[in-house]
This record gives sequence, structure tokens and C-alpha cells, in this order.
Amino acid sequence: MNTSIVRIGTRGSKLALYQANLVKSKLEEAFPEKTFEIVIISTKGDIILDVALSKIGDKGLFTKELEHSLFNNEVDMCVHSLKDMPTIFPAGAKLGAILTRAENRDAWVCKNGLSLEEMTEEHKVATSSLRRMAQVHRINPKVKVVDIRGNVETRLKKMHDGHCDAMVMAGAGLLRLGYDDVISDLFEPEYFVSACGQGAIAVEIREDDERIESLVKELHCQTSYQQITAERSFLNELEGGCQIPIGAYARIEGDELHLLGLVAMPDGTKELRAELSGKASDAEAIGRQLAQQIAKDGGLEILEKVRTLNNQ
Repeated sequence: MNTSIVRIGTRGSKLALYQANLVKSKLEEAFPEKTFEIVIISTKGDIILDVALSKIGDKGLFTKELEHSLFNNEVDMCVHSLKDMPTIFPAGAKLGAILTRAENRDAWVCKNGLSLEEMTEEHKVATSSLRRMAQVHRINPKVKVVDIRGNVETRLKKMHDGHCDAMVMAGAGLLRLGYDDVISDLFEPEYFVSACGQGAIAVEIREDDERIESLVKELHCQTSYQQITAERSFLNELEGGCQIPIGAYARIEGDELHLLGLVAMPDGTKELRAELSGKASDAEAIGRQLAQQIAKDGGLEILEKVRTLNNQ
């Protein structure tokens, strides 16, 4: 094997390629003697575009095929949007690095300039996320929420072609692709709780690959890792996924980590929120404890109802 060539696995969307090329450029800067190549791999989530994500099932929807390539030694690492990743890695794989987190907030994209509160029963808001659907319904029960699939460019075209009047999308993706001008607003997490790990880029590697681990550790941001560890611990304890209406947002002030968690019904009729703070070094325990608190307060009943609805 030519150890001077390092292969980076990624999905083929513009956003995925942006993220993979960001990893590539940082590694090239740190290791100019090596050659880094991008390998594009299609996932189930990229291929099935005519079914709502909540109906497909989300365990590895955007990651499984990349991981197969990793285990088959076709790539040396995989680059993911962290929010798309299951909370437990498959046997033989592990987290190699989390890059410094970018914009974590959800973006409001509206073609007529109205705020979410100003929308009426005549307006349609599009999202593929049950978490976003739940919060849109809670903030404005009058609007109709419709499903939308596809990459950023496809969604923007669908909106302008009349599929919807507005969308809620990840702010990080729009900003990374230069679509700053379409963002009407960025929702503060306390108002609209974001997805666990949103805005973060993760590098997944083989568990026993010390060569690649020594490279990707140069990309790692410990502060972002602690934030995301708390959020993903919260998600894992509730046995949730990206198609369950669960959100969490962690911020760090000095040595203190503050975590906000959310569990909701997709129709917005019931929503549970809770907060917990502690030492940033205890991020995993904070996430687990907050999840247990919300579970006791009725979160488990909500999640059981949601899973029943998703299976119908």
C-alpha cells in the first residue's frame, strides 16, 4: 500500500464535498508530503428521495455505505455531517476528530420576507425533520408543514417553483455553500432548539488505524467535542435519531457546560424542555442526566407515540 496517499470518503452533494474538501485542505496544510484524494460514495439517503425520512428509518441512512467502504479499505476516513451520524459507532470504527463547530442554528428561509409568526393558514413551510416540524407547529399552529427532500440547491428550487413558501434548514449548510442571501433569520437555540451535533463536521476512522488517527487528530477541536458529547449523550440516552423530534444545544462558558434539551410531538401539541449545567469535563454525564430528567417528565411517552406514528 502507498501510505503517502490518503483517501477521504464522502457523499457527493455540494455540501458534503465542501466539507470533505475542507478536511482535505487542512490535512494538506498539516502534511504537505502526503497526497489526499476524495472518494465519492452514494448512500441510501441520497438515493431514496421520494419518501419522508421518518418513514425510511434513520440508522445509518447517510453513513452506512461510507462505513462499508471504510471497512473494505476503499477509503481511509469518512467525513460526515455529525448530526446525520448514529450515536453509536459500528464495531471497528470510531470518531477520529471533530472540527471546530460552525453555525449551529436553524435558518429561516422565506421567499416573501415574512417571519414564522406572520405566516397564515395559506402558507406552507417545508422541512424533512420531525424536530423542526414540531417546533414550527408550536410557534405557529396555523401554517401547513410539508415534507421536502433533496440537497440545498434542489430545495431552494422547489421553494421558488411553488412547493412551499418557506423552509427551515441548517444554517451551517447554507453559509458553507455561500447562500447567505437566502437566509431571512437564524433562530436562537433557546427559541428553536437545533439538532444534536448540528453545524459540526466529523471524521470517522477505523478503530485500529494508528496511521490515520495520527493525521486526523490535527483537526480536532476539544471544545466542540465537549459540546457535542453532551448533545449526543442526551440523544443516545433517549434512544433517538435524526427522525425523532429531539433537540439539544450545549454551550461552554469557561469550565462550565450548559445543556438545553427538547423532546416534542411532531404536531407541536406537546413539548418538554429542560436544562442542566456542570463541568465541561463531565459532558457525557450531563447529557445522560438531562435525558433521564426529561424521560421522567413524560419524554418517554412522547417518543413511544412518535415511533408508533412513524411505523404506520
